[in-house]
Amino acid sequence: MHYPWWYVPFLTSPMLIAGVSVFHVFVSMYAVGGGLFLAAETQYAYKTGNRAYLSYLKDHAWFFILITAVYGSITGVGIWWTIGLASPLATEALIHIFVFGWAMEYVFFVLEIASAFIFYYYWDRLSSKTHQTIGWIYGISAWISLVLITGITAFMLHPGNWPADQSFWSAFLNPQFLPQTIARTGGSLLLASLYVYMHAAFRLKDKSLQGLISTRSTKPGLLGAILVTVGGLWWFAALPESAKAALAAASVLNVLMVLIFLLTIVVFIMLYLGPFRNPGWITPGFAILLFTFGLAATGTGEFIREAVRKPFVVYDVVLSNQILPSEIPSLKKNGYLEGGVWTKAFIASYYPSALNPEGQINEAELLNLPQSERIKIGEVLFQYHCNDCHAAGDGYSAVGQVTRGWTPEMTLTLLRHLDQAHFFMPPFAGTDEEAMLLTDYIQSIAKPFPQGLPREN
Repeated sequence: MHYPWWYVPFLTSPMLIAGVSVFHVFVSMYAVGGGLFLAAETQYAYKTGNRAYLSYLKDHAWFFILITAVYGSITGVGIWWTIGLASPLATEALIHIFVFGWAMEYVFFVLEIASAFIFYYYWDRLSSKTHQTIGWIYGISAWISLVLITGITAFMLHPGNWPADQSFWSAFLNPQFLPQTIARTGGSLLLASLYVYMHAAFRLKDKSLQGLISTRSTKPGLLGAILVTVGGLWWFAALPESAKAALAAASVLNVLMVLIFLLTIVVFIMLYLGPFRNPGWITPGFAILLFTFGLAATGTGEFIREAVRKPFVVYDVVLSNQILPSEIPSLKKNGYLEGGVWTKAFIASYYPSALNPEGQINEAELLNLPQSERIKIGEVLFQYHCNDCHAAGDGYSAVGQVTRGWTPEMTLTLLRHLDQAHFFMPPFAGTDEEAMLLTDYIQSIAKPFPQGLPREN
């Protein structure tokens, strides 16, 4: 059964997910690394009796809670809302496979929120020992949440032995779990340092305290950069072969791969030569530059992670167009329109004459409809089958743009051999008649062949 499709003009729904997710990750990693930073530094400040540093940490804790508990919670809900609409079958599959994992994650999320508010709002009212303990409860809970979420998102890229044994632990402890956990832990430590520099650069005037913060927060940042590099290299080595092939075949991903390692190296060097060796370099301009590079590296990594799963959205489980691989033979035999509740209802409602006495769609009848009606049915096929990755006429990976000047024969041939022509695309899961209807629609939105280019007639 196909779920109803969600049309996001120009951008496409997956890119909307990518946008919401990347902005959430910028904060969720800070929620982990910043929590560990606050726990460790509060312990240090109590141990050394540094009241000025404790005062700064309280100020930073307010900023931390505002960003992570408010903004992070809103974008976290936003991710669920967008993935539920854009990828309902994939969301359903992940809920069924990881229901125990989600339950554990919610427990630690509640623990995080409760301990974070106690840590800040009971500052100066708890004993130092209790206050430190609450800080570590938050930091460790946040890191465990990261581990749990990473096990699920890593599964989307490599299911491991789950297709064979359907075991929760096979799914959770997949080949991508450890490398991504290392990389995300490193990213959390690194981003936390950059958030601290940014906050201190604008809020602190005391140069000696700035120097202390620089020295204290640079070490986890440098460690984070090393972990990101180690985890990233392991992530690449543990990729499925098709993901490596997708990475090699897409020139933009090649550029982004180089970019992420260059940015990580640049941030490492800036951390070492800046705050670590020259603590006085904490200026608003330097902090903004460092912060921007850190976010760029994180966002690039997240985009690559999402892009290499094609033709799947959950590797080997759900195809990018919300079809289970096991459904394809049936859909090819009986028809894509016949196989979906909503598609069949559409045909029954608008073209009842195309149904045979048994109530099944007679696709030969659809081909006898006027061209304008064939195009309408082709558009329905496009929205269900292609809309998950492609805009129509204009926008992200728009089909109207990539089929400039194509003849109907070229379009039909490509649809018949979609996965063979482009290994990173799912096969066309419909009948030959449906491929013809989809061809009619694609031809109607295709842009003209660009003028000035040589072309054989």
